[in-house]
Amino acid sequence: MYGVVLILVLVVTGGAIAFIGDRLGSRIGKKRLSVFGLRPRHTSILITIITGVLITTLTFGVMAAVSENVRTALFGMEKLTRSMMETQSQLEIAKADLEDAERQRKNMQQDLDATQGEVDRLHEEQSELRSESDRLHAMNGSLLQENGALLAQNDNLSAYNQELSASNTELSGQNKLLGDKNTKLTSDNAMLEKYNRALQHGIQTVREGDIVFQAGEVISSGVVRGSRPESEVADDIATLVQLANRNVSIRLGKDSGEEIWIYQPEFDAAVSNISKSPQDMIVRIVAAGNLVRGEPVRTTLLLYKNSIIYKDQEFVISRVYEFHKNGEAAAEQVLMDFLQRVNQAAAARGMLPDPLRGTVGVMQGAEFYDLAKELSGMDGSVTVSAYSKGSTDALGPLRLDLRLALQIAQ
Repeated sequence: MYGVVLILVLVVTGGAIAFIGDRLGSRIGKKRLSVFGLRPRHTSILITIITGVLITTLTFGVMAAVSENVRTALFGMEKLTRSMMETQSQLEIAKADLEDAERQRKNMQQDLDATQGEVDRLHEEQSELRSESDRLHAMNGSLLQENGALLAQNDNLSAYNQELSASNTELSGQNKLLGDKNTKLTSDNAMLEKYNRALQHGIQTVREGDIVFQAGEVISSGVVRGSRPESEVADDIATLVQLANRNVSIRLGKDSGEEIWIYQPEFDAAVSNISKSPQDMIVRIVAAGNLVRGEPVRTTLLLYKNSIIYKDQEFVISRVYEFHKNGEAAAEQVLMDFLQRVNQAAAARGMLPDPLRGTVGVMQGAEFYDLAKELSGMDGSVTVSAYSKGSTDALGPLRLDLRLALQIAQ
């Protein structure tokens, strides 16, 4: 009802001001009056504008005078907005606190449930302990009775115990004498064992059959790529060391437990040289001397530059032999002589021969005997030629393809 009255007052007041302004503007227009030196027409327009301003000013003034909400909307909106934002922030904080309190309540409830369960378990254990205590009390009574009986028997045993103590004293003296003798015998036995080990070692050293690796014998070998980080090169050489250990185990027996020994500075120098080398290197792990069974397997590292020596089906050497059906034994001698010359030619070409046998080439036994049989039936000048079977690097071995050609007399 208060708002309706206020609206009616504003409508009547605005209408009155508009009427007065209109009448005043019409009179000024008819009399052609001038204000502030303006033309009459412009003066009429100015009066109309002032009337509208008065209507608006009066409207807001009356509303602000009679309504606190209007004053707040006109002059305290920013403060109201700021207050609303602060209230909203406090509401969110209160909501977060409420959620946190709810979580704490749930956690406390869980802890309470767990505590209640622990209390129930302790009550059960207490009941069990009480039952056990009652049982132990009953057993204690029985033991007290038995203890009384044993005390009575103990009086009878005391005299016998004194006799045993006298005997024990006498036996202790004898045991001490035996202990002194046993100590002397143990010392003598250790000395004899030492002499026995030294004697066995000397016997093994002088026996040729106990030399498991000859000086310079290759225990393992392989090709290691150069121009790589030292860590990768060291891993590759370590693989060759593992292969050498396996070969030593095979030679000495799987349960020997022997491992090769390499001088660490020599190992590090080999790793450094291969890492800096622009080409691949052949690494041979060879026995440093004649190794007798039971001694440390001392070895040394030998490095050689690697390269392709023979390509597949590349000619190696050939030689002409005069053969007149001399039999298989003579044919085998001819082939053995030719293989020795192949070894010499391949070694001169750059292949690494076996340090003990001096060989570089290999061929199957069946193929060798087939060639000997074929050669044994030939009569005249026979050309024996060797070709590589597959590409072969300096490490080898050189697999051979031997061919026989009988020269026809002109």
